[in-house]
Amino acid sequence: MRAAVYNSFSGPITIDDIPRPTSSDDPHGVVIQVMATGVCRSDHHGWSGHDSDIISYVKRHGFPFVPGHEVSGIIIEVGTRVTKFKVGDRVAVPFILSCGECCMCTHHKRPTICEQQEQPGFTMMGSFAEFLALSRADRNLCIIPPNVSFVEAAALGCRFTTAYRAVVQQGRLHIDNSVAAYRVHIVAVFGCGGLGLSCIMVATAFDAKEIIAIDVSDDALEKAVEVGATVTINAKNENVQQKVLQLTNGKGADLTIDAAGFKATCEDAIHCARRGGRMVQVGLPVGGPPPIVPMAMVAGKELEIVGSHGCAAECMPEILSLVQSGRLDPKLLIEREVTLEEGAQALMDMNHGSPVGMVMITQFSDLPCSRY
Repeated sequence: MRAAVYNSFSGPITIDDIPRPTSSDDPHGVVIQVMATGVCRSDHHGWSGHDSDIISYVKRHGFPFVPGHEVSGIIIEVGTRVTKFKVGDRVAVPFILSCGECCMCTHHKRPTICEQQEQPGFTMMGSFAEFLALSRADRNLCIIPPNVSFVEAAALGCRFTTAYRAVVQQGRLHIDNSVAAYRVHIVAVFGCGGLGLSCIMVATAFDAKEIIAIDVSDDALEKAVEVGATVTINAKNENVQQKVLQLTNGKGADLTIDAAGFKATCEDAIHCARRGGRMVQVGLPVGGPPPIVPMAMVAGKELEIVGSHGCAAECMPEILSLVQSGRLDPKLLIEREVTLEEGAQALMDMNHGSPVGMVMITQFSDLPCSRY
């Protein structure tokens, strides 16, 4: 099968012919024909050598490695013990494939931090390929509704599902606003890349009254307004903390989200939370100096600082229903659809910055295929 592979960290990503996976080695798994897969900043981090799971995989199995984790497709093979899916099913794939057996999955009900989780493009070969083997199918995959496209479903696989958990579950935007202790009216999102914009769209879908978008790019902030932000702050030109306080009558935001993972965005998100507010860290820090956490402020203002990682597979049907109802439209973030060759180049081009919208690979062979 054709796949985009790299043979060294930060090395060239080339299109090679590699063996096609089969379901014979995994009775609980399936093989899908990949119909759409996104080019994500996390893939760039992994290609650059910053992901410990990929490093561990390469130490065990060696190169080449195939990136990609935002994916949807059609099942072409089914393992002997798979009971919920059949050949021909259109499926969405959460990027965390939890085991259902460890204490995090069973006792704590926290599959997003499963002790034995698998992740396409990180712990295993990824989706920049014509075909992809997926383990634990019954527990993790989800049927795509007829009126949702492969492109939309792939967009949900990482960015939107991760944003959903950060905003709705960890950020508690879903909690009844009559409960004063958890009332969330004002949301501030720090970093308006693909994840940050997805957070803004999810907050909009769940009726946040005011959404403050913070970034250093005017283009990103313009896009943030298009997808639901009510006010923007360019961190290059303004003092972010002062501006957020000014916009919130000196109180701060009910919920702040660091969707970028930089020292400045993390620190600003903490300082901009109101008394008793909540800060969610969902952007992954990669390199650079660590943030300084003002613990005296955290204690004195009774702030809650919460991590957020991916999203549980069980949430995928609800997120798909948001797309079906029109409350959430992933297509607003699709910048362009590309070939496998163009997707590989787009990942390498992230050395020079990320695109505002999402780049989606939809053509994997030399022949065009239907995305629907």
